Amino acid sequence: MQLSLQTIELAHNRIKPYIINTPIKSNEEINHSVGSDIYFKCENLQNSGSFKFRGASNAVFSLNDEEAYQGVITVSSGNHGTALSLAAKNRGIKATVILPSNATQHKRNLIKELGANIIECEPTVNSREKTLLYHQKKTGATVIHPYNDYRIMSGQGTIALEIIEEIPDLDIIMFPIGGGGLISGNALAINSISPNIDIIGAEPELANDAQQSLRKKELIPSKYPETIADGLRTSLGSKTFPI
Repeated sequence: MQLSLQTIELAHNRIKPYIINTPIKSNEEINHSVGSDIYFKCENLQNSGSFKFRGASNAVFSLNDEEAYQGVITVSSGNHGTALSLAAKNRGIKATVILPSNATQHKRNLIKELGANIIECEPTVNSREKTLLYHQKKTGATVIHPYNDYRIMSGQGTIALEIIEEIPDLDIIMFPIGGGGLISGNALAINSISPNIDIIGAEPELANDAQQSLRKKELIPSKYPETIADGLRTSLGSKTFPI
């Protein structure tokens, strides 16, 4: 599978029964202060609390019956784990979320309430990967990566379809960049439908691996990201970077 406008449109049709077409809001004070009309796509009001639910839902409902029977598994200390748990619950399949030992109790409670199985690992990349590999082999579950997966990118790209349908004459659309799943899917959709719209990616100054990677034209992971925006500490993926 590759990412395309068709996969994004198919994703939108697939997940429509489960997602919220979130509202687009504007604020007069902000508009006045910057001298432009600014709009916010309120994905904080999405089911599970973030845009991650779009990609997770598309990945889960893309599985065939045999794959679905084996369930899904992921590593996440953020919103992807919650989103995948809810998507799996909606389809009635098993979900396993590998959480680092330093994950917040609030996040644990959310995932447990959604019926997913939690497996703890040490908060290191090596421990996460080893734990994921072991339990995937043990259960046969399908790994759903938080961002480095075309099914995830296609689901996230449905945001652009809704934005352009509601406000087609935008000049710029801006997206935060962590692993790149959000901006990849949406950039492809925007360039396919409305190529005159400029796309800007935003990331913390001290976690700017996307900027460095683009400048050097190769993937440069962010080794020591320093930012309170914990969702943006993730480095770009091998599939998101080329897009």
